[in-house]
Amino acid sequence: MRCKFITMAFRVAGLFLKKELTGPVQQQLRLLSTSNTARAQFLSNSPNTALDKSILQRYKSLETPANRVQATYLWIDGTGENIRLKDRVLDKVPSSVEDLPDWQYDGSSTYQAQGENSDTTLKPRALYRDPFKPGKNDIIVMCDTYSADGKPTASNKRAAFQDDINQIGDQEPWFGIEQEYTLLDVDGRPFGWPDNGFPAPQGPYYCGVGADRVYARDLVEAHAIACLYAGIDFAGTNAEVMPAQWEYQVGPSNGMKASDDLWVSRYILQRIAEEYGVVVTFDPKPMEGQWNGAGAHTNFSTKAMRADGGMKAIEKAIEKLSKQHQRHIRAYDPKEGKDNERRLVGRLETSSIDKFSWGVANRAVSVRVPRGVATAGKGYFEDRRPSSNCDPYAVCGALVRTCLLE
Repeated sequence: MRCKFITMAFRVAGLFLKKELTGPVQQQLRLLSTSNTARAQFLSNSPNTALDKSILQRYKSLETPANRVQATYLWIDGTGENIRLKDRVLDKVPSSVEDLPDWQYDGSSTYQAQGENSDTTLKPRALYRDPFKPGKNDIIVMCDTYSADGKPTASNKRAAFQDDINQIGDQEPWFGIEQEYTLLDVDGRPFGWPDNGFPAPQGPYYCGVGADRVYARDLVEAHAIACLYAGIDFAGTNAEVMPAQWEYQVGPSNGMKASDDLWVSRYILQRIAEEYGVVVTFDPKPMEGQWNGAGAHTNFSTKAMRADGGMKAIEKAIEKLSKQHQRHIRAYDPKEGKDNERRLVGRLETSSIDKFSWGVANRAVSVRVPRGVATAGKGYFEDRRPSSNCDPYAVCGALVRTCLLE
């Protein structure tokens, strides 16, 4: 049975072609091919691939009481970049997030409290349909976290962002976030890369098609469907520049909705990857060398920017951003810029972490104005600095504070 599922995972990845290839593609395939023995061991170190996934279906098909609801409470732990969860059963179907009870957990086990005073509080903030549980009313609950004194934990950036939103009046900020990520095997090697070598250089993989260019599309498409089912403003997906790297987009939505959506979509992605026995990393530079890093490019607009003549409002906001570059760098990754130091190097479609820059249709700058926006004279801009492991509450909050509140 184990071999059966290893083979299935191998087939899903689509790593090997049987047909004859010629030219550069043939050279690339040789780099990716492995022996039959290696194929049999593909993902063999991933415990989840050894489980018979059909067994759970027996229990999912059982009828459960209509008035009982399984609720998965999600929160961000003390790292500022990892999701934790626990499930509870509710005695009635909630009509809104206000119907849900607060809950406690052991914050000393999530880097958020000391053992002698470890009860930490979850406050429900947003509801989503659950694509994993069998009940039609089962839900995912996005929460933020509070210490024993009632104050937000250090990793709760949502609370401060909510305070910012309460001050901006009718300016209607919209956000669209481009989440890049990389798929790994359980040993930390990019999914589909050869054990003793590297794939061919970047070039054929971005938005690519074909088993020699794209790995784990099944996982990616399952993620898109699950996000749409959940109620996320899911906008699209594409293969990225480095093999085993992908991107999806959420929004455009108001700032809080886009941020909640991004966190829940990350959770859904990681849950689906569990079933395939694959690891998702949001590390902004998972492979050193001439391989693109991963970001969370954030597109931002206000009502004034979207109106006729909005280019003036866009340029005014960019001018404000240019004066607060270091503050934004600190807000744009959970280690206050240390993660982005590895990514924002002025090469591989990135700007320098040390200097603010902007331009039209330029992907080597801090802030890009798309060509269509410049032509129309209105629209939005793209802040290309946020890292793939950023906290979107911190990113969107920084943009609101700099562009709208100062």
